[in-house]
Amino acid sequence: MNMKHSSGSNMIAQIAIVVHDIEKTLASYAAFFGMEQPEWFWTGAPEQSKTNYKGTNTNARAKIAFFHLDQLQLELIEPDHHPSSWRNHLDEKGEGPHHIAFVVKDIHGQQADMEAKGMPVEQTGVFHGGRYAVMDTVQDLKILIELLEYDQKDRP
Repeated sequence: MNMKHSSGSNMIAQIAIVVHDIEKTLASYAAFFGMEQPEWFWTGAPEQSKTNYKGTNTNARAKIAFFHLDQLQLELIEPDHHPSSWRNHLDEKGEGPHHIAFVVKDIHGQQADMEAKGMPVEQTGVFHGGRYAVMDTVQDLKILIELLEYDQKDRP
């Protein structure tokens, strides 16, 4: 896999952390960064998000919030109780880093390339303006990788 070749960039766009209490964690990060605390919001409803976890559609949702830090986005995720990559991570490993994300131009091609190299898709879904795929890269890279593809040229 060559992220730079496939995506046009090897810059990490996002780091995501799963948490038990998004409001408490948001306040802690806002104080740490000396920034205004962003609002959290629910991910889209299941019929909009089309979330698939390990080959099965799921009603999983999460409270999420973003800190925009220069060229990196910090995402906080508090998952609901439905099966998901987020819930699994929180239950098995506790709070902490969930994934690092890269913006890609051809998510399906990148996903197929990674799967061919033994890095299976763990979760996929759509969001307003794009789609994502969480790839199970833990064996090789020691953390999950998320591929992000936006409909618009510029990412939010």
